[in-house]
Amino acid sequence: MTPRDYLQLALFLGILAAVSPSLGRYIHRVLEGGRTWLHPLLGPVERLIYATAGIDPTSDHPWQRYAVNLLGFTPAGFCLTFGVLVFQDVLPLNPQHFPAPSWDLALNTAVSFVTNTNWQAYGGETAMSHLSQVVALTYQNFVSAAVGMAACMAVVRGIARTEAQGIGNFWADLVRSTLYVLLPLCVPGALLLVGQGMVQTLAASFTATTLEGAVQTTAVGPVASQVIIKMLGTNGGGFFNANAAHPFENPTALANFIQMLCIFMLPSALVFTLGVAVRRPRHAWTVWGVMAAVFVAGTLLTAHFEYRGTPAMAQAVAAGSPTTSVAAPGVTSVPAPANAPAPVPNMEGKEVRFGIFSSSLFATVTTDASCGAVNAMHDSLTPLGGLVTLLNMQLGEIIFGGVGSGLYGMVLFIILTVFLAGLMVGRTPDYLGKRIEGREVTLAVAALLLPALPLLGFTALAAVGWGPQAPANAGAHGFSELLYAYTSASQNNGSAFAGLAANSPVFNLTTAASMLIGRFGVMLPMLAVAGSLAARRPRPVTDASFPVEGATFALLLTSVILIVGALTYLPALSLGPIVEHLQMLEGRLY
Repeated sequence: MTPRDYLQLALFLGILAAVSPSLGRYIHRVLEGGRTWLHPLLGPVERLIYATAGIDPTSDHPWQRYAVNLLGFTPAGFCLTFGVLVFQDVLPLNPQHFPAPSWDLALNTAVSFVTNTNWQAYGGETAMSHLSQVVALTYQNFVSAAVGMAACMAVVRGIARTEAQGIGNFWADLVRSTLYVLLPLCVPGALLLVGQGMVQTLAASFTATTLEGAVQTTAVGPVASQVIIKMLGTNGGGFFNANAAHPFENPTALANFIQMLCIFMLPSALVFTLGVAVRRPRHAWTVWGVMAAVFVAGTLLTAHFEYRGTPAMAQAVAAGSPTTSVAAPGVTSVPAPANAPAPVPNMEGKEVRFGIFSSSLFATVTTDASCGAVNAMHDSLTPLGGLVTLLNMQLGEIIFGGVGSGLYGMVLFIILTVFLAGLMVGRTPDYLGKRIEGREVTLAVAALLLPALPLLGFTALAAVGWGPQAPANAGAHGFSELLYAYTSASQNNGSAFAGLAANSPVFNLTTAASMLIGRFGVMLPMLAVAGSLAARRPRPVTDASFPVEGATFALLLTSVILIVGALTYLPALSLGPIVEHLQMLEGRLY
C-alpha cells in the first residue's frame, strides 16, 4: 500500500466522523416529530399525506401493531413492483421495447427490492424499461430504506423509553424518513453526480462512430436519480449490469469517493441517533469505534491480499510468459518456483481508473453495509480477499450495515455481549439501565440464527443438488460462488461473486426466500425486543453496572462479533476461500 492509499482511508473516515453526529441529531429530531428548517416547505406535504391516508401521526403503537403495519406495507410494495415488471412490455416509457421478465425473475426482483437487498439476476440496461427502473425499482430504493430507518427508530425508542407501551408510529416514521431525510439528501446528491458526468435522461440510447468506423450503440437512461438513492439507501441495485464499474454510473474518482461516503452516511449517523435518544454520546462513539475498527481491518486485509496477488502471477511475470498445464477441467496446475519472485498486484477484475486500493475500499464498504454496489468484480478477488467480503456480510451487515438494519443488528450483539459479560463477572446484565432478561436473549439469538438457516442450508443443497453446474468455476471457487450468492441474499446485501448462472426458477425462488427470512427474521425479533425494553422500569446505573462505553466494552463487543461469526460460518468458509487459498499456494488455480 502507498501513502496515498492510507490518506484516502483517513480522509474517508475523517469525513464520516465529522458528518455523522450532526446528521444523527437531525434524524432524531425528525423522527421524534421535532421541527426543522425543512418544515415550512415539506410540512404541508406531510400533512396532506396523513390526511389522504387517514393516518394519525400522534398515535403511539405497541410493537405488535407497529410490526403488523410494517408487514402490511411490504406486500403492497411487492405487488406494485411485481405488477410493473410483469406488464413492462405493454406499459409506457419502454423506448427499448423490452419484453416482460419471466414470472420467477419478476418475483425475485420484487422481493429483492422490497427487502432492501437489490440482488439482480439480470442486466439492467438490457432487461428493464425506464418505467421499471423509475417506478418499480427507484421507488423501492426509497421506501425500503425508509422501512429500515423506521424499524431502527422503533428499537431506539424501546431502549430510550421507560415503562411505555408504545414504540412509535410506523406510518409517521416512514413518511418522515422519506420526506425529511432521504429526499433532501438525494436531490442535491443527484445533481452533484450529474455534475461529475453521470447520465440522467429518458432517452433509450445514443450511437457513436468508433475510430475504426464501426457504429456503437450505448444504453443510457435515468441513472443519477437511481444511483444516489441506491447508495444512500444502501440498496446497491445498478442501472447498468456492470454497476459502479460502468463509466456512466461512476464517471470520476470523486464520484467514486462520494458514492462510498453515501453508503456509510446514514448507517453511521443512526449510531449517534441512538446516543442522542439515550443521552449517552460516549456510548455512541464506542459503538461507532467498534464499527470503524472492524471496517479498517477488513479494508487493509483486502488491499493486502490484492496487492500481493497470487504466486502464479508473480511466477509468470518473472518468467516473461505464463507457464501452465491443465490438470483437470477448470483447474490449472502451475509448478511452484524454486525461488519465489516478487509479488505482482492482482488487477484482474479491477476498474483501472481507480486502482487496487479504491476497489478494495469499495468492496469492503459495500459488503460492510447491506448495499451490494460494486466497482470491481468480487469473483476476481484473491481467495482471502473474497473471504473478507464474505465474512463482512456473514457477521450480519453490522459494520455500519444497512440503513437502520445495521444499528438494530448491532444492538443484537450488544445484548449478547452484556449478557455474556454478566455471566463472566457474576452480575445481572443490564443495558443502559434496562435489565436484560431471558426473553431479550432468546429473541437476539433467534435473530442471529434465522438468516444463517437459508444461508447455509440452501448453499449445501445447491452444492449437491441444483447448483453444481451453475458456477462458472470448478472446485472451491465454484463453491464460493454459491456461498456468496446465498450469503448476499440472506444478509440483504445484493452483491454477487459473478460467474454464477443464477437466473433460473430454483435460484430465483430460493434466493427470494433467503431475502425474506434475512430481512424479517432479524427485524421482527428486534421489534419485539424494543417492545419488551420500552415497558421495563429502569435501574440506576451504578459502579456495579457493567459499562457499555470505553475500551473494555469495545474490545468485548468486537470479540463477541468475531467469535460468533467464526463459530457460525468458519466451516463453510473453510470449504471455499480457505481451501482455495491453500490450493493457490500449491499452484492450483480455478
